[in-house]
Amino acid sequence: MIVIIDYGMGNLHSVSKAVERLGYEAVVTADEATLMAADGAILPGVGAFGDAMVQLRETGMKDAVLRYAAAGKPLLGICLGMQLLFTESEEHGQHEGLNLLPGKVVRFQGDYKVPHMGWNRLSFTQQSPLFRDLEEGHVYFVHSYHALPDNSGDLLATTDYYQPVTAIVGRGNLYGMQFHPEKSGEVGMKLLDNYLQLCSAGVRG
Repeated sequence: MIVIIDYGMGNLHSVSKAVERLGYEAVVTADEATLMAADGAILPGVGAFGDAMVQLRETGMKDAVLRYAAAGKPLLGICLGMQLLFTESEEHGQHEGLNLLPGKVVRFQGDYKVPHMGWNRLSFTQQSPLFRDLEEGHVYFVHSYHALPDNSGDLLATTDYYQPVTAIVGRGNLYGMQFHPEKSGEVGMKLLDNYLQLCSAGVRG
């Protein structure tokens, strides 16, 4: 069973349908007991970082997610969900994140179009089980803020948007994708499938 964490801000339907298309049971829930019983979990997110953290706290899912992650169970953050894994964000002020991965989320700065929107090619920066049987390809991004991990070892893939941009992160049982894998064609669905296989196999790292 794969849990899609429901805290009131996420593309729950599209993510759950993508999981089901890949042959896995998807359960959308805000129940901690159900989360803790899952083989793996996905933290989606659409909207502003600060609002999302308020929702996580008010629904009780912040502490639930932290306990789940501390238990060593697989967790994937998607888009805003990936950013929430980090220590803090400067989106509309300073906001504390889940602090599961050290680093901060900052706005794109430069004389170019923001938000970064469209198909961009991934560049793998190190090996990961997420990349099994997968070649570098294009995925779909929509974001105005990007993550700056403190540890280079947490960075699994970048894309280029006038600078190297964090696209995929991972450490132990934690993973994050800045783009929407469920909206990113064959490459995105293969990445999601590889994550789900990790969940079902209990593989870490």
